[in-house]
Amino acid sequence: MENKNLNLTMVMDLYELTMSNGIFDSDMKDTVAYFDMFFRRVPDKGGYAIMAGIEQLIEYLNNLKFTDEDIDYLRSLNLFKDEFIDYLKNFKFSCDVWAVPEGTVIFPHEPIVTVRGPIIQALMVETMLLLTINHQSLIATKANRIVRAAAGRPVMEFGARRAHGSGAAYYGARAAIIGGCSGTSCLLTAKDFGVKASGTMAHSWVQLFDDEYTAFKTYAEKYPDSCMLLVDTYNVLKSGIPNAIKVFDEVLKPLGKRPVGIRIDSGDITYITKKARKMLDDAGYSDCKICISNSLDEYLIRDMILQGAQTDTYGVGERLITASSEAVFGGVYKLSAVEKNGEIIPKIKISENVAKITIPGVKIPWRLYDRETGKAIADVITLGDERIDDTEPYEIFDPNHTWKRKIVTNFKAIKLQVKIFEKGKQVYDCPKVLDIAAYCKNQVDSLWDEVTRFENPHTYYIDLSEKLWNLRHDLLNKLRSK
Repeated sequence: MENKNLNLTMVMDLYELTMSNGIFDSDMKDTVAYFDMFFRRVPDKGGYAIMAGIEQLIEYLNNLKFTDEDIDYLRSLNLFKDEFIDYLKNFKFSCDVWAVPEGTVIFPHEPIVTVRGPIIQALMVETMLLLTINHQSLIATKANRIVRAAAGRPVMEFGARRAHGSGAAYYGARAAIIGGCSGTSCLLTAKDFGVKASGTMAHSWVQLFDDEYTAFKTYAEKYPDSCMLLVDTYNVLKSGIPNAIKVFDEVLKPLGKRPVGIRIDSGDITYITKKARKMLDDAGYSDCKICISNSLDEYLIRDMILQGAQTDTYGVGERLITASSEAVFGGVYKLSAVEKNGEIIPKIKISENVAKITIPGVKIPWRLYDRETGKAIADVITLGDERIDDTEPYEIFDPNHTWKRKIVTNFKAIKLQVKIFEKGKQVYDCPKVLDIAAYCKNQVDSLWDEVTRFENPHTYYIDLSEKLWNLRHDLLNKLRSK
């Protein structure tokens, strides 16, 4: 994990400062700009993603300050004028920031973070903003897929040793809890965020002793109230489970204690768990849980359940904490508008790749919910001065196929973003991680099953208001004609 005393202000790309230096010397120095963070594609070809990382973004923005060492280093690059160096030396963040709360279900192309403020300041926060939200949203999304595959069985995050650095382990575990994991093996995350610390034993514990029985017996004597034994160091069915049952009988039963479970980390899981379940049941330990680990992901868990594996809990490590099936979340940070003489001037980026054409202007993302079912109907992005009146019928339409239209009635319209900074001051209190996780579960439950399936999920509609669609269309035509 990053040292909390470490100043992260300089975690930025060089071009953020070279551009800012150029702007500092121009008549655009005092320009107020709007930037949006959004992403273009859901990881793993899924139907939705999970927002995470806002608490750490807030920490970063609250501590933006160039140290004397930073200033000396920047001066040594011989890229910046002395006046700009002095500006950085006295830098103070003063932007407005809006964000979608953590745990919210999010979809491509809608603004999940919006920054408004002096152009130089808005430019300089790009790298850390993207780094923070991209990483945690990726892990929270992957965790949620794995948790859903487990179909109500607890999933523990076991990935610290395979994470891409201590910060990825620490914050990745936090994101995994938001996504629905029941606990983490990372003690620092558990301590700092008030979540359950989970863990059993390693094969090395069993190997240290002269025999497996003695290893199990010693562990049970030390931890009679939380006894979970790792039974696959040698042979699960021939020695691991028989020795575990013997220890349960000889150590726990006389104390009036029950075993928490056994863990299996290798082999043909479906076959072994079926046999193990029968052995435990026959011995009178039908309440003994079977925990499975070893390079699991949502597809392996789903397949094991379909094949009748007798699994109760899962420990998921490397494929969760690294989101190994999808390397990046892909969020981007793009200029959407500037203020000039009190007027908002929308900005757009055009590309031959249609997916990279941005949505211009100052915007508000909304979510429409059916009042009867509570299910999400669609998201609508409007211009900042628009409001959706949910007391009246409202027409939505597909922005790519505009003839596809629908009149929505009996719905509730909710703004997705909340304000987290006003003129550089934090105005938002971050919820506790377990509260975010509960909110996330409710968010996912608000989606139709067709949106949440793993293969070929239904495309959830992200519509534009008529006014915003016309603005984008007019800007495209105007710029293409030049």
